[in-house]
Amino acid sequence: MDSKTAAETISQTTTKETISSTAASAEAFLATLTDEQRETVLYDYDDETKTTSWSNFPVTFVQRAGLNLAELTDEQKAAALAVLQALLNDEAYDTVSGIMGGDEYLHENSSTTEQSLGQYYIAFFGDPSDTSAFELQFGGHHLGLNASLDGAADAITFAPTHLGVQPAIYTDADGNEVQPFDGIYADAFAFFDSLTEEQQATLTSGDVSMCAPGDTCDFATGDGLTGADLTAAQKQLLLNLIANWSGMADEQTTADSRAKIEATLDDTVIAWSGETTYDMNTGGGISFSISGPNVYVAFQAQQGSAGADIEGVSTSGWGHVHTIYRDPTNDYANSVTQQAASGMGGGTGPGGGPPGGGTPPNGGPPSN
Repeated sequence: MDSKTAAETISQTTTKETISSTAASAEAFLATLTDEQRETVLYDYDDETKTTSWSNFPVTFVQRAGLNLAELTDEQKAAALAVLQALLNDEAYDTVSGIMGGDEYLHENSSTTEQSLGQYYIAFFGDPSDTSAFELQFGGHHLGLNASLDGAADAITFAPTHLGVQPAIYTDADGNEVQPFDGIYADAFAFFDSLTEEQQATLTSGDVSMCAPGDTCDFATGDGLTGADLTAAQKQLLLNLIANWSGMADEQTTADSRAKIEATLDDTVIAWSGETTYDMNTGGGISFSISGPNVYVAFQAQQGSAGADIEGVSTSGWGHVHTIYRDPTNDYANSVTQQAASGMGGGTGPGGGPPGGGTPPNGGPPSN
């Protein structure tokens, strides 16, 4: 997936600019659709489907809302991607494009029998507008964006969102090396390396958790290193890490979310397991969770390839990661309440994963 497939990304500065540009791009996309397609892609703003139609499973196991980009014309697909480009900053769009490209790479080169890799869906909850609230949902197997935009409140939130990657590094059709999570890994280890040995010991003795798509969570913090244990500089490094999820839009939206999270950072608990050095040639990767009053982030290495094996390419551990970002106070901008998933919607299926592909959110046995 070329990160500039449809057009150059638009670097917005304010929340209002992003909402206006995204709403305009959404209207332009909707104008390319037939009446039947418009009916398929548009939902009521408070439709609870938005809570059950995103997942870290392939789309063959958890049906996504809206329209499949694979079934759109080239014009329609370009217009759909332009909506993402209007919403996301350059770094976030590159990450999303890299995730999508990784799925396509797996589909073309791996041993997996999962045919839905590379299929992505777009849906809108509420009519796109710069004066009222709507949500953009976009995703497939390793991606589930839920972006709520409210022109009346001048606010954007990405909670909840799933970002995943498999493999960690691949070569695209133009011969370029792509590493979608390099920035996230760099920020994670910048934070880890800033800690004293005593702080690292507390961090790695904590309880790493995962609140999967479809799960109704109590956001229990468990044991670990708290924000109150950090220096001012270490807190900023932790906020930089969290911004990979909370700060995917413009400068103002990122600053607002950062300030909200920082206000309760002392009560936020961080836990870590796995490797302590950023070296993808060693070990099985890392897992961590960040859980506080205003933020929840889980990053977990999947200890398995889900059948997507490629000779000489790591598709497990470092090379297969699922992450979740949620806001305990404001998931879905409080438009709906998370519904408990039935079947595979919560991230686990028979035997710990769906047949033929996918893995449980924690890479282990079913939790139910």
